[in-house]
Formats: sequence, structure tokens, C-alpha cells
Amino acid sequence: MNRYALWQYLIIAVSLLLGLLYTLPNFYGESPAIQISPVRISTSFDTALLQRVEDTLKQANLEMSGVFLEEGSIKVRFADTDLQMKAKDLLESALGNEYIIALNLLPNSPQWLTSLGALPMYLGLDLRGGVHFMLAVDMEGALEKSLDRYSIDIRGTLREKKISYTGLEKQAKKLVIKFRDVESRSKAEAELKSSFEDFALSTEDVDNRYHLIAAIKPEVQIRMQDSAVMQNITTLRNRVNELGVAEPIIQKAGADRVIVQLPGVQDTAKAKDILGRTATLEVRMVDDEHDLDAALRGRIPAGTELYQERGGGPILVKKQVLLTGERITDAQPGFDKDNQPAVHINLDNHGSRIFKQLTRENVGRRMAILLIEKNTAEVVTAPVIREEIGGGRVQISGRMTSLEARDVALLLRAGALAAPMDIIEERTVGPSLGADNIARGFNSTLYGFLAVAIFIMVYYTAFGVISAIALGFNLLLLVGLLSIMQATLTLPGMAALALTVGMAIDANVLINERIRDELRAGASPQLAIYAGYERAFGTILDSNITTLIAGIALFAFGSGPVKGFAVVLCLGILTSVYTAVFVSRAMVNLMYGNLRKLDKVPIGVVWIPEHGYSVNGEADFSSENAVTETIDSAKPKRGKQIEESDVKPHIVSQTSVMAEDESLAENPTKTGTVSKTVNKAKNKRKSADTKKNRQQ
Repeated sequence: MNRYALWQYLIIAVSLLLGLLYTLPNFYGESPAIQISPVRISTSFDTALLQRVEDTLKQANLEMSGVFLEEGSIKVRFADTDLQMKAKDLLESALGNEYIIALNLLPNSPQWLTSLGALPMYLGLDLRGGVHFMLAVDMEGALEKSLDRYSIDIRGTLREKKISYTGLEKQAKKLVIKFRDVESRSKAEAELKSSFEDFALSTEDVDNRYHLIAAIKPEVQIRMQDSAVMQNITTLRNRVNELGVAEPIIQKAGADRVIVQLPGVQDTAKAKDILGRTATLEVRMVDDEHDLDAALRGRIPAGTELYQERGGGPILVKKQVLLTGERITDAQPGFDKDNQPAVHINLDNHGSRIFKQLTRENVGRRMAILLIEKNTAEVVTAPVIREEIGGGRVQISGRMTSLEARDVALLLRAGALAAPMDIIEERTVGPSLGADNIARGFNSTLYGFLAVAIFIMVYYTAFGVISAIALGFNLLLLVGLLSIMQATLTLPGMAALALTVGMAIDANVLINERIRDELRAGASPQLAIYAGYERAFGTILDSNITTLIAGIALFAFGSGPVKGFAVVLCLGILTSVYTAVFVSRAMVNLMYGNLRKLDKVPIGVVWIPEHGYSVNGEADFSSENAVTETIDSAKPKRGKQIEESDVKPHIVSQTSVMAEDESLAENPTKTGTVSKTVNKAKNKRKSADTKKNRQQ
């Protein structure tokens, strides 16, 4: 009856072992470190730099706990923050401006745990420390960028429809298109009305010149503002995620504000660099008509710029941008036809049309592809256009390594901001404050656990000890799950952890009280344990499902700290049901399930109503007050407390029940028959009570 199969014990043992394994990394803590990463993708970054860093620190007698090359950056671990700050200053002067030296925190988990994939859970900004930014979206800048994009599209449309115009200028948030005659202006107005519904068009005549003025509609500007904020949030999230900052919080705050939180990043300079580090692409035409030597002497022709081609010499490039990275839908690293590293880019429909027209009209001329990173432009390649290129697929290749190709593709995918952003608030949460929050949260959970465990052990004795152990396993599995999922634990999450301790014990209380109810009804100890677990399970499941629904709603509709609370709450509900019902029952089965005859159940003091029994076994309830008695004879004894170990089914009318109970350990299939017999006994006592009342 109260036995588990071997496979059930194995499943429970494996789950507890995995929980312990993935919980362990959280107890090792973190150590201060510095992280070295290149400013530009093309900067050399290899084991030679690693050796250079190590030699520099050894010469200064700065002791390191470890140095290694990982994920495109060098990380150096130190014993304390004083060594960390000294090493940062030293390496900044030794390596120059080619590299970013940033403060960081690294986990102290042993290598064997890391190799198994056992990593500590992520900690939020309030627990780990880090930087907090409030950014404001520059909507004026967003409007300017939109007008620049529209001007390129309008030029392409007029050129495609062969409508002549003398110029296009941007004036005071409007586009002014100039024509020589009214007929051309009318054709352009009709075409732009059908192709550009976001514009409000008007006409103006100035000095025998015919102008068509295009202004963005007010409702479109509002839509653009919302779109710019959301696109910036997406771009920032892609940028931070792709560049390796774990579990950032990036969310909208108000109409034009964005909150960015980067846990674990200790200096704001590094955080600002992460937010600003992105790459975009520009396609321009090479100026082969002017003298390059004159440009090198300082006489750069108007409308052109002088650049250095990667792996080549200087080159003159026209300022007019024909295609930008905003039209990129995907960028992946790969190889060209000569098996050299390259970046393969997919353009959207409009970008494909522009690129097709560009290559068709400039066959035989050179086209420059510029990569703009950290406000610095570099000509990656300047190939000669051999033929018209359609289909929206562009390949960039030009003396780059496989690692550079991967990083260029990564940054191009991250995209550019839809509108400029200004930092209006910045705040740093130090690791010491985070450690203090962790200590307080840990202590609150520990004291809550101890208080609950002491109470439950005093009240339920041996079964209370089992419940307390199951509660400990619940916390173990919960922390292990958070670590496996790499979820972010915040201060509200710590509160949910403490709350889970109090909620989880409810299931054990229901089970223990149900066992007591079965003992009061006259069931044998083995049958009471079995029925207690079976009949309490439905109630436990119902109560936890309702709480789980509330937790899911918090996660779905909440944000930030509310989501952190909801994640821990939902996982805590799942682990509490598992440990309270299955793990605790496994322990009970191991301790009592193999006993052929169990005389007592150590489940604390049982309070039962006052009973009187006649010689023929009929119950005699002489009082309605709830008291306790020791049932050791046919005569009633009032006013005593009994331990459940002394409760024995001495009711004469339940002789058949005792016979069934004694054979239950040998034949568990009789459980249904025993339950029916117990119910008949209950009904018989009720009938006796009814007769007594009628006689009175």
C-alpha cells in the first residue's frame, strides 16, 4: 500500500541530485575582474595580446587569480577590488585607445561545474550591482532621419517616372521639390500623392520657380514617434544581447523615454560604449574623375570625402549616400566564390529596387561599401560593377578574417537607432549594495524557513520532520531550476522565495491533517497514511492551480520587478507540489511502508470528540463538546489527550475492519474494500447517534 516502485525512487533521487548540482554554483559567489575588448572589429585580438596583458600585470607585481580569452574578450580575475582598479589604470595606459578596459564581475564556480553547464543564476541590478540609464528619444532627430529617407525615395520615384525636377531641399521640417514648369510639378504631385500617403502636399511659386512642398502629416508624426521608440528599444536589446551583456532590462517609460539596466557592468563608460557600439552600412559611388594626389595634398573636391580602403590605399568617395543599412533585413557571415570570408546581406523590397537601379545605371564604375562603426567610416571594399544585380542579395568581401566577418554581420543585424537618444539620467548600483541586498534576502528566507520548520516539527513530531526536510528540498529544487533556466533573480524574486516557504508548507499541513482525520475515523495507521496522501492531493492541486493562474497573469501583464516576482512564484508552486506530495511520501514509504504491522503514527497530538461505547460496540455520544480520550477499554474516559500511537480500533462493531486492516499489508488490492467498510462503520455510528437523539 505505502510503497513506491524502484523507478519512482530513482526519479526522485535523480531530480534531487540535479537540483543540488545546479544549485551549487550559486554558493561560490563572484570575484572582481576586468574585461578587455577591442574598440574596432579590425583591431588585432589574439593570444599575443593575452600574453602582453599577463606580462604587463606581472611586471607591476599585480597578483591575478586567473586570465583567459573568452568570447572575443580577455578577462582577468582578481582577489579584491583594489587590485582590480590598479590593473584597470595600468592596462589603460599600456594598451592605449585601441581597447576598452572595463570593470566586471565573474563567477567563482569551479571548472568541473562549468563544464557540466551548471552556472549561477543571473542576478538583477538590485542584487548584483550595475548601471541604470534613462534615455530620451530625440524626436526632432527622428523627423530629420525620416525626411532624409523620404528624400532618397522621392528622388528615386521621380527618376523612375522620368519626371524632371531642378532640385530637392530640406527646409524647416519640410521637403521642397523645385520644378521648371507647372506641368512637371502637377505630374509629380499626382505621383507623390499615390506613392507617399504620409505627406501633405502643397504648391508654392517663387521667382518663376514652381515648388512642391511635402510636409509629414501630424498624425503620421505621432505614429512615427511611437514607432521610433519601439524600434530603438528593439535595436538596443539586440545590440546589448548580441554583444554579451547578460539579462539586460530595456523597457519603455513614458512617451519618449527608455530605461536600460545592465547588471554586472560596474562602470558607466563601458555601458555607454556598449549602447553606442553598432555598425551601419552605406553604399556610395567612388569619385574617379578628380585628382587623388591633389586630395592627398589637402585639396579635396567639393561633394567628396577621402577614405582609406581596407587593405589598400586612399580613395575618393562621393558624399551622396545611395543606400543605407536601414534596408538590411539580415546579415550572415560566409565565404565568397574564392573561399574568402565575406558577409552576405539581404535587403528589403525597397532596398532591392534601389540597388538594382544603382548597379544598372553604373555598370563599369566603382562602388564603395562603407562600414560605419563608432562614428568612424571605413571603406571595406570598392568593387567595379560588372552587371546589374537584382534579388536583394549583396556580398561584402575585402581582406577580412572569419572572426571579422562574423562580428560585422552581428553588428549589421543589430541595426541603427531609428532616432538619436540622449542619456538624461545615469545611476550606478555598487556591488557592495547588491551584496547587502542579497544578505538581507537570504536571511529573511533562512529565518522564515527555520520558524516554519520548528513549528511544523513541534506540532507534527516525526511527520513534521519529514515535512521540514521536504521543504528544504523544495528550496533546493527551486534555486536549481532558476539556475538551469538562467532566470534573473531580483529583490522581488527574493521576496517570492521567502513567500514560497510559507506557501509550500500548506500542502504538508493538508496531508498531515487528512491523516489525522482518517485516524479519528478508526482507520488503521497504514490505511490512514495511504488515504491521507490520496485524498489530500486533489485539494492541494486545486489550491495551487489557482495561485499559479495568478502568477501567470503577473508574468504576462507585468514588467520588470513584477515579472521577476512572478517567475519565482510560479516555479515555487511547481516545486512545492512535487516535494510535498511525492518527495515527502517517498520518505514516509521508506520509513513506514515496509512495516507489516504499524502500531502507531507519530503525527503529534490528535484531538477527537468525546465518545462512549456500549458493550455491544454501539457509539454513545454523551456530550457535544470536543474533548480527548484514551480508547483502551469499552468504558468512556473523558478529559485526556492521546497520542496517535495509542489510538486503536477497539470498536466492537468494526471487527471486520480490523481483520481487513491486518491483511492489508499482504494484499494492497483490498484498499477499496477497506474504505467501503470504514464508511459503513461511520454510517453506523451516525445511525446510533440519531437513535440516541430521538430517545432524548
